[in-house]
Amino acid sequence: MTESYLYAAARTPFGRFNGALAGVRPDDLAATALSGVLARVPGLDPAAIDEVVWGAANQAGEDNRNLGRMAVLLADLPVTVPATTVNRLCGSSLDAAITASRMIASGDADVVVAGGAESMTRAPWVLPKPARGFPAGDVTAVSTALGWRLINPRMPVEWTASLGECNEQIAASTGISRERQDAFAARSHRLADQAWRDGFYDDLVVAVPDVDLARDEGIRADTTPETLAGLKPSFRRDGTGTITAGNASPLSDGASALVLGSASAADRLGAQPLARIAGRGASALEPHLFGLAPIEAAAAALRRAGIGWSQVGAVELNEAFAVQSLACLDAWLAEGLRDAELVNARGGAIALGHPLGASGARILATLAARLRETGERWGLAAICIGVGQGLAVVLENESAVA
Repeated sequence: MTESYLYAAARTPFGRFNGALAGVRPDDLAATALSGVLARVPGLDPAAIDEVVWGAANQAGEDNRNLGRMAVLLADLPVTVPATTVNRLCGSSLDAAITASRMIASGDADVVVAGGAESMTRAPWVLPKPARGFPAGDVTAVSTALGWRLINPRMPVEWTASLGECNEQIAASTGISRERQDAFAARSHRLADQAWRDGFYDDLVVAVPDVDLARDEGIRADTTPETLAGLKPSFRRDGTGTITAGNASPLSDGASALVLGSASAADRLGAQPLARIAGRGASALEPHLFGLAPIEAAAAALRRAGIGWSQVGAVELNEAFAVQSLACLDAWLAEGLRDAELVNARGGAIALGHPLGASGARILATLAARLRETGERWGLAAICIGVGQGLAVVLENESAVA
């Protein structure tokens, strides 16, 4: 099998719901990220891209009809560059990167661009089509921005609870307090703000044309556990709720892209690898426990990389909710992760934002940058996925190998 490597990464700033990117179509966001990442591999002839593999979760509006192919065309790549779009909900762009790495490992491709995009602001309302034409009663428009919609009545009710209620159940079963969740969320904002002030994200983020947005829009530098404690629970309002708008990731807009290739692709790309794809893992469990799925996905990826938690020097975990992030962190510390501060040291999705289809590529790019920054050899990126799944990827920083 051929080794696969991450060579370059770029993303847009992530915008808030109804924020600075609200006027930008998701296919234009995708094209911006695609153009941005190709600018980082100046030696590559775009016609030599074997495939573009793109992720998107909603695909109900302007992101329909194979968003990856639309990005290729809108970015003015040669029409001969093929593209596909994958949907594993929140894990879509990490799934795209995994697919790309497998194509390279199998020898089916030498250079693949992977990524994802989402505009949760522009996700449309949809109407179910009636079994018979022109019903006499009213019909309800359903938002496609997030979560279950048009649920099959055969699905068990406990599986189809709202994402927030599912995580309230995790809070109740684990005993993770509101105070811990708020402290974790405040840390995310503090570290994200510091990362931007340090210039950490400068080389990872590209501007969106005609939009005045210099950095991720959701970061609130003045957030503290005390200010978060004043927010009311969003899902359980009977006195038992712990999850608020402040300790969960916000609805967001944005796009991320990666260039992956074989070792021999370096000369063609005009760039050296940032990291090796060393292990991949997927997991699944009961849909309402989706927030815990990264635990087993990470174990599988580490096992396939041939390492243990004690060797991991950086972790990027997508912060869908503070409570599920803390549940995963607690499990990993028990399994040998040496320090909780290795997780999301440059902020996470609670602050940066979580445009569903773009987040997986973001965490993989951030992980590679952190490994280069710290000189650590091994890192892991993991993400929870609605309907009970998780994905994880292990990266090796080969420049750290003695």
